[in-house]
Amino acid sequence: MYVFSIVLIVASNVLYNICQKSTPRGANPFSSLLVTYVTAAILTLCAFPFHKTDEGFLQTFHGLNWTSIALGISIVGLELGYLMAYRAGWNISVGSLVANIFLALMLIPLGVIFFKEGFGFNKVLGAIFCIIGLVLINK
Repeated sequence: MYVFSIVLIVASNVLYNICQKSTPRGANPFSSLLVTYVTAAILTLCAFPFHKTDEGFLQTFHGLNWTSIALGISIVGLELGYLMAYRAGWNISVGSLVANIFLALMLIPLGVIFFKEGFGFNKVLGAIFCIIGLVLINK
């Protein structure tokens, strides 16, 4: 599961960025998002029975908190942001890379402060290389 989860993330992100870049320029972004989320909801509903639990369908929602709503808000921002970035002219090979490097750099202090994650010399060096990479990519 350790490796599979990363492979799933990478494969899904490749498909995600290809789809975002290929969305017709004239398409209403919110119509596109609506079709995306209806498709995701149907797929999730179909996959639901494969996660075995002793709880009934409605009972499974009792364990949720504010994070599911916040995640929904963040996903809309993420989807809209990528769609707008590609429409603004970002190349698929650079736009996602720049966004993800900035994301990684912003998550460093959050991981250290709120989740008590370590951040040793190698990680500092890696972050510096990311910043250097951002400068080089955007020249």
